[in-house]
Amino acid sequence: MAEGANSTPAYASAGVDIAAGDRAVALMKEHVGRARRPEQVADPSGFAGLFRLDASRYRSPLLATSTDGVGTKVMIAQRCDRHDTVGLDLVGMVVDDLVVCGAEPLFMTDYIACGRVVPERVAELVKGIAEGCRQAGCALSGGETAEHPDAMRPDEYDLAGAGTGIVEEDAVLGPQRVREGDAVIAMASSGLHSNGYSLVRRVVDEAALRLDARVPELGTELGEELLKPTRIYAQDCLALAGAVEVHAFAHITGGGLAANLARSLPEGLDAVVDRATWSPPAVFPFVAERGAVGPADMEATFNMGVGMAALVPSASAQRALALLEERGVPAWHAGSVVAGSGKARLEGAYA
Repeated sequence: MAEGANSTPAYASAGVDIAAGDRAVALMKEHVGRARRPEQVADPSGFAGLFRLDASRYRSPLLATSTDGVGTKVMIAQRCDRHDTVGLDLVGMVVDDLVVCGAEPLFMTDYIACGRVVPERVAELVKGIAEGCRQAGCALSGGETAEHPDAMRPDEYDLAGAGTGIVEEDAVLGPQRVREGDAVIAMASSGLHSNGYSLVRRVVDEAALRLDARVPELGTELGEELLKPTRIYAQDCLALAGAVEVHAFAHITGGGLAANLARSLPEGLDAVVDRATWSPPAVFPFVAERGAVGPADMEATFNMGVGMAALVPSASAQRALALLEERGVPAWHAGSVVAGSGKARLEGAYA
């Protein structure tokens, strides 16, 4: 985590407190230390993260890369003054994109921009990122914290990250493997994950909802529900692909289930998903009702309870479900692949 050298009076008077940055680095070290892999190599200068790749373990390795952020969910975290969960969202958005092609996440770097460095807050952010990396099985190999006075208000911040993974060239998953008759296995989301928060915030503000108010239908405070961290599927997907023939994954993010599932389909095949196979968690009808958001807009914005989908041969569906259950991932047979034109469609009504 890079910060500058000694602070100067002139720089401090301009709003940049390098001493605070140095303290933030010291506070985050304990968390970063929990997100390591044996392939990491120390860079004496501290300017880069080094990772030893044992090429002898692979036949024809491809490196995969992905980058993402958390979006305006960070604004909910700032309003609630809780900063230890959005880091998990950041990792989930990155590593679960990597695993769609079958890549094992190896390492991540993060970038935190803030109006003012508050060491304890930065450490909380990194704590979440490190925990996300631990869950994903990847290393947190470095990052940057930048103080942007005037460009951001003192209590504002934003997160971004990039990850690198590896996959054998002949093991790349995707539309090229999908076949007619494949089963669509849906994996439950933990809630909203990290998409649609511009709409969520509009609903909260226009309905004058309090984030610290307990909502009976949610069983918790509204802010607590909105800050539920994204479920991280990377290790579960890798375990599934190692035990069962998997043709493709689809990470259900912005655009919803139909749009993201279609990205994993070849021309000439459709995925038909039966809404009756699950009931969206309470937060989705809550947003729809309080914001008067129609069904089409809900499904085009939110995951509606499905955070990841796998396309597997129908003969492997039960084994896939059993493995996911063993790993504590709620999952169900949600549909199938049929002849079509490369689209995914949801049919019927939710349970």
